[in-house]
Amino acid sequence: MTDVLLYLLGILIIVVGLAVSIGLHEAGHLIPAKLFGVKVTQYMIGFGKTLWSRRRGETEYGVKAIPLGGYVAMIGMYPPAKSGATPRESTTGFLNTMVQEGREASAETIGEGDDARTFYRLPMWKKIVIMLGGPFMNLVLAFVFFGIVLTGFGIPQYTTTVGAVSECLIPATSDATECTANDPAAPGAEAGLVPGDRIVSVDGTAMTSWQQVRDTVSAAPGRALTVLIERGGPDGATAQQTLTVTPAETQRVALDANGRVLRGADGEPLLETAGMIGISPTSEITQQPITAVPAFVGDNVASVTQIILHLPQRMVDVWNAAFGPEERQVDGPISVVGVGRLAGEIVSMDQAPVAAKAQTMFGLLGSLNVALFVFNLVPLMPLDGGHIAGALYEGLKRGWAKLRRRPDPGPIDTAKMVPVTFVVVIVLGAMSLLLMYADIVKPISLG
Repeated sequence: MTDVLLYLLGILIIVVGLAVSIGLHEAGHLIPAKLFGVKVTQYMIGFGKTLWSRRRGETEYGVKAIPLGGYVAMIGMYPPAKSGATPRESTTGFLNTMVQEGREASAETIGEGDDARTFYRLPMWKKIVIMLGGPFMNLVLAFVFFGIVLTGFGIPQYTTTVGAVSECLIPATSDATECTANDPAAPGAEAGLVPGDRIVSVDGTAMTSWQQVRDTVSAAPGRALTVLIERGGPDGATAQQTLTVTPAETQRVALDANGRVLRGADGEPLLETAGMIGISPTSEITQQPITAVPAFVGDNVASVTQIILHLPQRMVDVWNAAFGPEERQVDGPISVVGVGRLAGEIVSMDQAPVAAKAQTMFGLLGSLNVALFVFNLVPLMPLDGGHIAGALYEGLKRGWAKLRRRPDPGPIDTAKMVPVTFVVVIVLGAMSLLLMYADIVKPISLG
């Protein structure tokens, strides 16, 4: 019973964290909109049925039943049709109807005397500030959450101390998991390295990080290396010792600078030829300086960007995993249902200390806000990035007209993007349903 309650507590923490993240995202739109004089009629967290609302001034603030998003309603998002414009006929009739309905719905939000307070009349830079405000708040939250993780708790970091020594080398292309009599001995074991040895230098170069050790060994297949180690004795004293290790040439999974697996266009891990001696390091939790936070957030932004850039293939992988025997990729997309399940697992883990649970939860919330930041910048309506792209296009169009001494063309007719918005909403809804289904039938688990 306790485990169930802890599991539900983990889900509740994520729901509250998501609601706060969404609320601050929408506040990032609301505050500059009000500062620029735009009339805001609604500020809502969630979708669906309104659970609670209160009107203050001209704005209704409220919470809705489904906490999977939110919105700020500003009047006059679309400009009126230019005089003399006529809708096209034939096969585009349905699309023109959607455009006209969107334009009419926007016009209905403009009350008498409010025309000067519409969104579409704002200059380009003010539109961009309003639309960037939401993602910017998620980026700030990501810095806060990851700052707590790095400076408050610390993160695991590899040391130059040997944690394990393999008896043999098994190529990455092999399905074997244990050494056989036919496998060659691992160079590290053959040279006499044992767990607990601290690597001091290689060929006279001081080793200050495990990455440095790894790179040095990888670059020297077949070449003898002089390795200076520090080894502890039974009485607790340490002594330095010199060993000669010759890395074997082998195939291994290629990793990027952040330790993530590199994959080819087919999604399969890439292999590389490198020197290897068959040892792995120990790790320890190390608190990081505040200066390490920007790079950490930047790495997370880059990772999420890569997922979005390859989203079609990733969604195919999710489909194959949900409806076939394939396993889910741990670095693939995940829905809020999957995040909730992970949070439940984390909080209900008996063997994990409270500090480790808190650290992981803050990390999840940081990752969630990075995802909200990057995804909302995709340049498609109705996402914030779509509105930003429209404002930039309008600025370029007006600037080009001014440069050529032509009349100001006025605001661009963003209502023409309503059909695109319709398609994007359908696609995003379908992807969300697929991810939720996959997170139920074949979830990504900490196990």
